[in-house]
Amino acid sequence: MRRSVIIGTGSALPVNRVTNAQLAERGIDTTHEWIVERTGITARHFAGDGETTASLATEAARKALDAAGVPVDKIGLIVLATATPDQTFPASATRVQTALGINDCIAFDLAAVCTGFLYALSVADNMLKGGMADHALVIGAETFSRLLDWEDRTTCVLFGDGAGALVLQAQESEDRGVLATRLHADGRHNDLLFVDGGVSTTGTIGKLRMKGREVFRHAVINLADVLNEVLSASGHQASEVDWVVPHQANKRILDATAKKLGLDPNRVVVTVDQHANTSAASVPLALDTAVRDGRIKRGDLLVLEAMGGGFTWGAAVVRY
Repeated sequence: MRRSVIIGTGSALPVNRVTNAQLAERGIDTTHEWIVERTGITARHFAGDGETTASLATEAARKALDAAGVPVDKIGLIVLATATPDQTFPASATRVQTALGINDCIAFDLAAVCTGFLYALSVADNMLKGGMADHALVIGAETFSRLLDWEDRTTCVLFGDGAGALVLQAQESEDRGVLATRLHADGRHNDLLFVDGGVSTTGTIGKLRMKGREVFRHAVINLADVLNEVLSASGHQASEVDWVVPHQANKRILDATAKKLGLDPNRVVVTVDQHANTSAASVPLALDTAVRDGRIKRGDLLVLEAMGGGFTWGAAVVRY
């Protein structure tokens, strides 16, 4: 069976690291203790001059390619998940393509906010299975700091910037690679998590708006449901999972979801404390962190999951 196997991972964070205390020093009405108690976040990274979604994506992609040992001319597909592209068009994926020195490959952006990476992984997986390419770069990259309302202390402390990437290779395998993916969306909940601007409405970028309590409630229910769904589709049980690599939105959501499914919290990769919510970048960032520090090893059964604005949500089962 032709499957999409992860052969390399990489990530990138902006140089500027900002702690909770530094946010308070900027005049935001918050404290380190308040943020940690409600979210588990201690720091995040903000893009500076010259750092963009595409530049962070390119850095993460280069690291993933190095880890995979794959030359750039082998890449036939780039899918970049982002809600914060460098330009309205063309796609930031084409900027990454050019920066990497690839003259011709399929390259496009995909927008599903925090679930974007799961959507991108599923799309790339199906394109590789269909024979449209043999190697793909799947990237999640964001500069959410440029959407934040610094007067809204309930949201501006939650987000950060960054990028994560992986290289997929099509291989003949029975039980290695992407085993199953499941994706969902329900647009009725638009007003719970959205940006109040856009090209065809206000003509402005807009600012992020969120009703945190309602988002929390939906996240725990939807994530538990889709995790059960994707495990069933892959023919595996929760007890067989070596690592859960979740969207890094809020430590309380991670804990509540693990408890609802009966998962060992020690088997959940948590990096939200160090880089906050990086939207589409958070799952590949967490994956790369756990691969590089040795927690995730070849042969491990992984579950990746995320939920974001839309609402969108999804999950994947992967044999690493």
